[in-house]
Amino acid sequence: MEAPKLLRELIALPSVNPAFLPADDPRGGEQRVAEFLAQQARRAGLDFIGFQKVLPGRSNFLASLSPSGKVEHRILLAPHLDTVGAEGPQLRPTIKSGKLHGRGACDTKGSVAAFFTALSAIAKNKQRPQHTEIIFAGLVDEENSQSGSRTLARSGFEADLAIVGEPTGCRIVTAHKGDLWLRLTTRGKAAHGARPELGRNAVHAMARVVDALETHYAGRLRRRRHPLLGHGTVNVGTIRGGVQANIVPDHCQISIDRRTLPGETPAGIRREIQALLHAQKITATIADTKDALCPALETDPTQPLVREFLKAAGQTRPLGVDFFCDAAILYAGGIPSVVFGPGDIAQAHTADEWVSLAQLEKATALLTRFLRSLP
Repeated sequence: MEAPKLLRELIALPSVNPAFLPADDPRGGEQRVAEFLAQQARRAGLDFIGFQKVLPGRSNFLASLSPSGKVEHRILLAPHLDTVGAEGPQLRPTIKSGKLHGRGACDTKGSVAAFFTALSAIAKNKQRPQHTEIIFAGLVDEENSQSGSRTLARSGFEADLAIVGEPTGCRIVTAHKGDLWLRLTTRGKAAHGARPELGRNAVHAMARVVDALETHYAGRLRRRRHPLLGHGTVNVGTIRGGVQANIVPDHCQISIDRRTLPGETPAGIRREIQALLHAQKITATIADTKDALCPALETDPTQPLVREFLKAAGQTRPLGVDFFCDAAILYAGGIPSVVFGPGDIAQAHTADEWVSLAQLEKATALLTRFLRSLP
């Protein structure tokens, strides 16, 4: 099956992350896509096909192509199967002006189609490497908690290189930012709106917090730069406080998204924000809102397989991206990881998501060429 046809089939199978849907919504979960890929893997003659349980009713899909000789190396192809929310029209793939439209087209069913087609072509043409095993892992839950990649990493899975599917414009990415979500809370004293001087306004205190973060703190971050990733960022995403207009609010909360650079830690970030607020004479408590760490990625581009992949792509230097993905989780589990795939991240999560057919074909051809060159 060619990549465009496979991608159309994948888009038509809803695999919305259940975190974004009501319980038992028929669009939820990756199982339909995993079972479909298992059927295609059998037809392609792949050597192992199985499932790794991650969450109830949700499993990573695994398929492998064994080498003709002794296994000395292992390559992992790791796109994710879940998508963000999808409505009816987004589940009907359409082609217009050289673009394939539909939910997941670039994030990341386009990568699933390119990676799986490349591996299947090698299997069908009996061009398997002599000493390199190639594993395809369709991962679940990337869009929410990365449970799929975390489970695979914790299982002790080993590989010499993971190629994680994300829309990078068919360029090889060796570094991406991490992500830390924090909740800040200010406390005040309630009073009647007619006598505000008898209370202490928590929303007013939080306004000072927001100003300090978006001006002083953001300015400091711009002065700390990474050669591939630029600077870290902070964004105040939500604010909630008070109960009604005629009551002085006694509490207020904000949530912030802090994009991190390699080497930054959650504890260090909490300390620097607390120090900033202390200098501004503002009192607020800080708490994490994600259970699992989302670290930054920085893979050495001089590692032999990374260097060979760059060479196969005709790319003279590695790149970095702002978004977070499964690559950092696999890297933290001991697997050197890069990010690669067709499409533009600007199209991901949009109402009219699409991927260029030319990009899809390019990604498939490039990956096929690299896999065929493996020892």
